[in-house]
Amino acid sequence: MKSTHLAIVLAAGGSTRLGRPKQLLTRAGETLVHRAARLASEMSPERLLVVVGAERDGIERSLHNIPCEFIDNPQWREGLGTSLHAAGQAIVARLEAPVLILGCDQPALELRHLQALLVGAQTAPSRCAATVHGERFGVPAVVPFDWFAHPDELTGDRGFGARLSLLGPEAICALQAPELGLDIDTVDDLREAASRQWLDPLPG
Repeated sequence: MKSTHLAIVLAAGGSTRLGRPKQLLTRAGETLVHRAARLASEMSPERLLVVVGAERDGIERSLHNIPCEFIDNPQWREGLGTSLHAAGQAIVARLEAPVLILGCDQPALELRHLQALLVGAQTAPSRCAATVHGERFGVPAVVPFDWFAHPDELTGDRGFGARLSLLGPEAICALQAPELGLDIDTVDDLREAASRQWLDPLPG
């Protein structure tokens, strides 16, 4: 798919609830962060940014064969918003370029999800597309570059979820993908993903 867009993979978290780096869990032998970055790369973005913080060395080793730029977030402990802030500061001003944002803890993520979001954002009045998670919107998502124009608003755990949810249903392309509702935060999530063969079983 040829598309003029930027892509950001959020991979800076410390996985404190899980007790092990979720970025380095594997599906079919491929780490989740590599899977996310590979799928994003297959969408042919102009730039692919991977925001790192905790487990930076392991993540960078995992992505040695992915053409991407690593963006350091020294404030990763403070939440998602700080990673978006770090990425926004690193992007050259391209106000017309949509930005694809994805995490690396949704093991059911497939290329078709990203394709649907990028295509849908092109015709949505708000130029936004996002994944439905219950009564809210979240990642993966596509937002206009100008949403990064006020980086001071991106602090702590404040990402773009609330802003997306304020858009009327007619203004946004909503991706219905219940399988993406399983993100890896706890050991129970890990077990559930493994039972669906979305993750490799852990040793022992």
